[in-house]
Amino acid sequence: MNSPSPTRSVCVYCGSRTGDDPAYGAAAEALGRGLAEAGLRLVYGAGDVGLMGLVARAAQKAGGETFGVIPQHLVDWEVGKTDLTAYVVTETMHERKKVMFMNCDAVVVLPGGAGSLDELFEVLTWRQLGLHEKPIYLLNTNGYWDPLAALLEHVVARGFADESLLGFIETLPDAETVLSGLKDRLGG
Repeated sequence: MNSPSPTRSVCVYCGSRTGDDPAYGAAAEALGRGLAEAGLRLVYGAGDVGLMGLVARAAQKAGGETFGVIPQHLVDWEVGKTDLTAYVVTETMHERKKVMFMNCDAVVVLPGGAGSLDELFEVLTWRQLGLHEKPIYLLNTNGYWDPLAALLEHVVARGFADESLLGFIETLPDAETVLSGLKDRLGG
């Protein structure tokens, strides 16, 4: 008898703010809804504010599973979203990032600030070092990540990284294209 396949999960890094373009929020909602519809569990930072809250509420509204991880010191600041399928409170930011990454099969990065960049660069570095082969997607809403893509190309051009670095991230224009990529890589 075959056992059911485990739920595939997607870690979403994104802002605890909504930014200056309503398209960022719309993309977060489309991604959350799309993950749920594809049967993919959302793993994210457990905040109930900004893009984090939007992606989680959209996934929940569409009937999806949600796995949130938040460090104790941010529970009040980011207004921890406790009505998730799973809600984990960690002691530190480092532990939060580890728990999120260990519980996912792919990473998607929506617009965000320093925290989102920190999370992205950590998993990108681990990929560069051969510590994982999980796909990493940048959801490039209205070109938000274009300056980052240019910076990464500059890093390679100036000899500080091998060109293979550029292949570890896939930059896609919208939630639908990201969801299509996830389905191709993870099934669903």
